[in-house]
Amino acid sequence: MNNSLLNNTELPKFSGIQAADIESAINETIRQNEEELSALLDAEGKSEIAPDFASYIPAIEEMGDRLHKVWSPVSHLHGVLNSPELREAYNACLPLLSRYHSKLSQNQRLFTLYKRVAEGMGSTSSPESTLVEQALLDFHLGGIDLPEAQQTRLREIRESMSQLQASFEQNLLDAMLAWQHHTTDINTLSGLPESALSAAKQAAEAESKEGWLLSLDQPSYMAVLTYAKDPELRQKFYKAWCTRASDQAPSPEQFDNTANMAQILTLRHEVAQLVGYNSYADYALATRMAGSVDEVTGFLKELAGVSMPAAKRELKELEVFAGNELAPWDIAYYSEKLRLQRFSISDEELRPYFPLNRVLDGLFGLVGKLYGIELEQQPDADVWHPDVRYYSVKNQGGEIFGGVYVDLFARKNKRAGAWMDECRVRKQFNGNNQNPVAHLVCNFSPPLNNEPALLTHDDVVTLFHEFGHSLHHLLTVINYPSISGINGVPWDAVELPSQFMENFAWSPQVAKQLSGHYQTGEALPDDLLNKLEASRVFQAGMQMVRQLEFSLFDWYLHSEPDTDNAADKAMQKARDEVAVIKAPDYNRMTHSFAHVYSGGYAAGYYSYKWAEVLAADAYSAFEEGGLFDPDLAQRFRQEILQIGGSKDIAKAFETFRGRPPSINALLKQSGIKPK
Repeated sequence: MNNSLLNNTELPKFSGIQAADIESAINETIRQNEEELSALLDAEGKSEIAPDFASYIPAIEEMGDRLHKVWSPVSHLHGVLNSPELREAYNACLPLLSRYHSKLSQNQRLFTLYKRVAEGMGSTSSPESTLVEQALLDFHLGGIDLPEAQQTRLREIRESMSQLQASFEQNLLDAMLAWQHHTTDINTLSGLPESALSAAKQAAEAESKEGWLLSLDQPSYMAVLTYAKDPELRQKFYKAWCTRASDQAPSPEQFDNTANMAQILTLRHEVAQLVGYNSYADYALATRMAGSVDEVTGFLKELAGVSMPAAKRELKELEVFAGNELAPWDIAYYSEKLRLQRFSISDEELRPYFPLNRVLDGLFGLVGKLYGIELEQQPDADVWHPDVRYYSVKNQGGEIFGGVYVDLFARKNKRAGAWMDECRVRKQFNGNNQNPVAHLVCNFSPPLNNEPALLTHDDVVTLFHEFGHSLHHLLTVINYPSISGINGVPWDAVELPSQFMENFAWSPQVAKQLSGHYQTGEALPDDLLNKLEASRVFQAGMQMVRQLEFSLFDWYLHSEPDTDNAADKAMQKARDEVAVIKAPDYNRMTHSFAHVYSGGYAAGYYSYKWAEVLAADAYSAFEEGGLFDPDLAQRFRQEILQIGGSKDIAKAFETFRGRPPSINALLKQSGIKPK
């Protein structure tokens, strides 16, 4: 049988991927890589000439990319089109991949090769030297310096962690799918916008039920918390959401993530100590911009110090407006009413002005103006779901240099949230060229009743954010996959391009170009544009401390290791410091915190705020020099978007901005006064 995963095609053949083929494809690719690597190392060992970069490293890069091209579509489908068969195959491959990568990171002959290549390169500054330098650090973090017994233990830990993290994510998806709210009484849904009611009606019909059926997907949850007049309904959804995959959840006990969380944390701490670090936070900082645990802690507390007064004031204003003390499930409801009173603007009022196709046209027009690129839809592309679109990305000369898959609507068996991941990574060496291709994924409300999909402005901001990540991946000029695009970029800087792009969604100039009423084509009126811009600072203090609560939780969890009820203790400490809204005792949001437990943000959630400082400061240059200034956009592209992991990002930022980053731009953007 032909295995489509092993066909070296320009783009994956998603329609041909069979769960039964996945494990054999991974095994075959690993076998081929190991065979080629052994031959390469044997040849180097017999050579009397000192190894140089060009003779060896590109071949190793090619091996890594070969495995990525097989695993990337599988990992992606696991997130966007899960099924029992796919999950079984995915889980079966995790230990295979973990063992393979652990063996590479502990391969003494391979380590010696990189060391000898580094010695031959001297102190030169180039993408090639940076690649080798990062590889040597990865060897150290992978345990190359350890005795054999400890290396074995490290391999065992990494294999266990890969399975635990997958289990965490799968429990979360299953817990969400197991929960529904069904009613035949429309009065209990009073206040919900027509779009939410139509979706609930359609969901009920799909399951041959009368009335309305709401799931625990993000659009439904936000609609209930923001608009439902019935506080009991809001509380029901709030409790279901913040207890997902926990001991407090209404879903089956087997979806409880408590044991996974404890084991993941214990193993992370053991990894850090095995390779010589005090904590997992110290271990993570080895590849970050931030230099120490104290620096990150100080940064977060500095932001908290200037944000807490504003957050407390905003909560007091909201409770005065509501006329009583508010529970957590009341905050969004009364906030939306206060925002409507203060700015005469609501998400539902804006939604008709943001039909998806108009927003995409405006977004593509913006990046065309900034960076001289064009996106063209390819209707015949092989995709994994009818809702998915594929766009080729062209330069000013009309030459295709990349592509992006766009999958925007919520559905069953699709992971919650929004993200960008890599389909193909840029590669150009030895005549072996490959264009970068991205997957851009969101969970917006789908089109209903033969009308186009209509986005809230929050949706627009989310789309811009993920497209910023996509640009970072697509616009790279680095030719080696391990440091191309987002690869090799410090984790606390990887959100810079995405958060930078968010700012454009708030600009009246840009928002006008994005908008067009789905019935009349009328652009968003100037009065609404101005109100939208003014509303950006609405409850900015509360939003800031909410993110700081998550960041401090993650940081305390990994910098002050305590495996006895660690999550509860870390969260309580963070809430005692920065939370202005008291969470009920049953709140278990930690059990669904996929960013930290399975999504790569362990000891790294602070990165959102760290990078937001960089992004706000970078955007302020455009506010000063002209929003569409081509020279400024070209400098941002050259110094930030193109460099991948090939340069020190702090130095690159200083080159772009002419100085180190300042926190002041973020505070100004948020309407928060510095101390």
